[in-house]
Amino acid sequence: MSREEKARATLDSLLNAGCAVVAAEGYSDASVAKIADLAGVAHGTFYNYFEDRKALFNALLPYEGLRMREKIEQIARTAPPGVQREIVRFEAFLNYVIENEGFYRILYEAEIFAPEAHREHMDNIVNGYLGTFRRAMAENRIRRFDDQQLHCLIYQILGMRAYAAMQIHYAADQSEKLRIRDCSVEMYGLFFGQSLLQT
Repeated sequence: MSREEKARATLDSLLNAGCAVVAAEGYSDASVAKIADLAGVAHGTFYNYFEDRKALFNALLPYEGLRMREKIEQIARTAPPGVQREIVRFEAFLNYVIENEGFYRILYEAEIFAPEAHREHMDNIVNGYLGTFRRAMAENRIRRFDDQQLHCLIYQILGMRAYAAMQIHYAADQSEKLRIRDCSVEMYGLFFGQSLLQT
């Protein structure tokens, strides 16, 4: 590998290790030593990439959030545009939460321990929805909303996602997680099926 490729691989290793340690132990117990050890690098190497632990924390959620979004959108694009695609997107998010148990902790502890990262992640999600809904309005596939209505709608959607993810996170076992997912998707479909987004 070139020097740039090696540097990128080391950075990815540190970010992946950071996600794994935070997912398992939380931000408060995620030390530089634990992250460097899991990444397989010397402790001093950590500081070639991040000024301190806080700098790593501020990179974790945008990194993991982008990975989540890419996987969800890959699945969502298999559904027809419009309401059905949004329902598929919601189910894909819940499946991601089920399959990546630590993501919930990375996301919701970030609001306290890495607020800049949390804000960046939320901006990325909101801007993604804004683009999707504005295209849909331009193509007359959904009702028209003004900018304030559109932002409120997106935050209502994110609220539904957040609390469904919370239910799944605290479920007793895998079978309960799957039942919550199925019921949540059904309720989400009813919500969107009442002509909220339809022309």
